[in-house]
Amino acid sequence: MIPLSAVKGTPFELNWIADEGGMLLRTFLAQKAISKRALTDIKFAGGLIQVNGREVNVRHVLAAGDKVRVVFPPEVPSDGIEAEPIDLPILFEDSLLIAVAKPAGMNTIPSREHPSGSLASGLLWVYKEQGLQATVHIVTRLDRDTSGIVLAAKNRYVHHLMSEMQKQKKVFRQYEALAEGTFTEVSGFVEAPIGRRDDSIIERMVREDGQYARTGYRLIHQYTEFAHVAVKPETGRTHQIRVHLAHLGHPLAGDDLYGGSRNRIKRQALHCGLLSFRHPVTEMPIRLTMPMPMDMRNILS
Repeated sequence: MIPLSAVKGTPFELNWIADEGGMLLRTFLAQKAISKRALTDIKFAGGLIQVNGREVNVRHVLAAGDKVRVVFPPEVPSDGIEAEPIDLPILFEDSLLIAVAKPAGMNTIPSREHPSGSLASGLLWVYKEQGLQATVHIVTRLDRDTSGIVLAAKNRYVHHLMSEMQKQKKVFRQYEALAEGTFTEVSGFVEAPIGRRDDSIIERMVREDGQYARTGYRLIHQYTEFAHVAVKPETGRTHQIRVHLAHLGHPLAGDDLYGGSRNRIKRQALHCGLLSFRHPVTEMPIRLTMPMPMDMRNILS
């Protein structure tokens, strides 16, 4: 059962055809990952559920071939985030998802130290220009000084679908890193739990009572004092790649928080250059790439 359409703009709606009869509409919608909370929002916040063009409740029994239409209520834009006209190169966009190129030095979301100029503020501006009433749902977040592809969902439902796909390891991200020292293995994994350092609110470390974390790596080229490495995190812990490579004895160039030198570059040399997944609604394969930024390329050349 594939949705018939995903209509751009406000309101956001999805359509399906039931391929079997005798099922409660509530069960059908649960199979589409529409939660009880979402159903409550639809009922009381301006949404709509129809079968064959007629409004029904979730106790309605479906027949084979019924056309199910769900209209989600408009979302309230994010509190504390102001829309700002920020240049965000768009790598992919449809009515449900948007992927943009984040430069190093930009927060994904505002922070106390950097309340303006965030990627989220730029996305809100894009939504405003499109007439889309939505909040910002970041799917793949990056640290301030990490460059690369950031994916966001345009509504809560699609964000939930993407989050479930991430848990099931169906969202593939590959990074490029410049890591110090000489690698003795061409490829391998780091499997070590990560937790917050006791004396810091920012810094993480490998510790026995931390959260499970696993990172794969592959050597692209070994230089005299550093290596160009492809890195794939299999979990999503804060600072995971930075902590795991430092744990191996290969801190990222520029990452002075974890022992890297800033002689070659003034930020951690880490870039998310590949993102691939199947679209959560259309199931079409999506593969996005973004070239390594100039500050990292200059080191290689």
